[in-house]
Amino acid sequence: MQKARIVQTHILLIDDDPNLRELIEIELKERGHAVSSAQSAEDALRLLEADRFDAVLTDVNLGGMTGVAFCNHARSVDADLPVIVMTAFGTMEAAVGAIRAGAYDFVTKPFDIEQVALVLDRALGLRGLRREVARLRSSAPREDGAGVAPEIFGKSAVLDRVRELIARVSDSDATVLITGESGTGKELVARAIHETSSRKGGSFVAINCAAMPENLLESELFGHSRGAFTDAKTSRAGLFIRASGGTILLDEIGEMPAGMQAKLLRAVQERRVRPVGADDEVAFDARIIAATHRDLEEDVREGRFREDLYYRINVVKIPTPPLRARGNDVLLLAQRFIDQSPLRTTRGVEGMSAAFAQKLLEYSWPGNIRQLQNCIERAIAVSRGKELALEDLPDNIRDAQPSRVDLIGDDTSALPTMEEVERRYILQVLKALNGNKTAVAQVLGFDRRTLYRKLDRMNEANG
Repeated sequence: MQKARIVQTHILLIDDDPNLRELIEIELKERGHAVSSAQSAEDALRLLEADRFDAVLTDVNLGGMTGVAFCNHARSVDADLPVIVMTAFGTMEAAVGAIRAGAYDFVTKPFDIEQVALVLDRALGLRGLRREVARLRSSAPREDGAGVAPEIFGKSAVLDRVRELIARVSDSDATVLITGESGTGKELVARAIHETSSRKGGSFVAINCAAMPENLLESELFGHSRGAFTDAKTSRAGLFIRASGGTILLDEIGEMPAGMQAKLLRAVQERRVRPVGADDEVAFDARIIAATHRDLEEDVREGRFREDLYYRINVVKIPTPPLRARGNDVLLLAQRFIDQSPLRTTRGVEGMSAAFAQKLLEYSWPGNIRQLQNCIERAIAVSRGKELALEDLPDNIRDAQPSRVDLIGDDTSALPTMEEVERRYILQVLKALNGNKTAVAQVLGFDRRTLYRKLDRMNEANG
């Protein structure tokens, strides 16, 4: 098996057997670790006081000091320092005692060095995650962009691309189509475009096109004249007119009935609307932004959405990435939701444990940011300490199995070509994003045509 390279980690190794100590030290250094070794607990404690370590690997039998006593001493120096205990079968009771005293894990002698390396890698990963959680807790209130809505708050590369597109289109009047799954913040992206544009002094008007039947939707958008229908006792301007000088958001435009799509196309083309029951058209001056969770290109191909309307609204497309494609942003958002929660003060919650944070990173978040916010509120409500713990998560999140990207696998005797690695990665991202090709293209950094071209080639190769 190929040895993983871990750079710039400092390991304290303690064992009174010089031959075993030298063997382990050589193997750890080959894996990229810096190693300081000691033959006794007393020597090790002096090193702990004088230097900084990322993990400790120690024999359970340290002569004058038990493994339990050493773990207590080590944790008094650094409470988050992971200690891994090496034990023979006959000293298993001492190893269990060390675990109870706070040791991270133990390995039994004789052991395979790969087993030690695997446990050490996990311990170092936990150490890094604890540091990240502590950093988030101390820095989250001062994070850049803290005044921005949570759905466009974060530091991931995919979110940087969203911000870049917002900046590029904000000062033009080009029609924008915002795509993405439910809960990814499409309306807040639309508001950000409005607030950074020259129209920010005007109104921002939003309507959910899926929330009302066609006849009411037409009246809401275009307005109506007095007597146009039974309850129309006075004339009323529609949202296009009321948004003049500002921005109108047509949310969930993919759910708009076919008859209404034809009327909307004319309004978008002519920049004029005819109120229901009126004889004359009225001009409007509003920037149009549309949003949808649907794959409109697929809907066009299937005849569910007008192709001419699609090209009218899709002048600039801004895909909003799902939370599972935003990496560590999930932790930034989680800490922000903790800081903003009205329950925080009464429950005394300050942050989250490393295990809690790890599960947030592993979960796929089908409900995206809305689901994360609900999860954090629920966890705070049932928490018992200053840190949110694993047991504070809902069962479906706590018990979910993490997805794993394995591009190479365990057999390194026949390493794949770059083309094969790309093929496997595309398939993995397709699976992770439930086949949403718009989101897949964004994560991969492709345009949709490039993605379709690559998928076609993959299908041809598979016969």
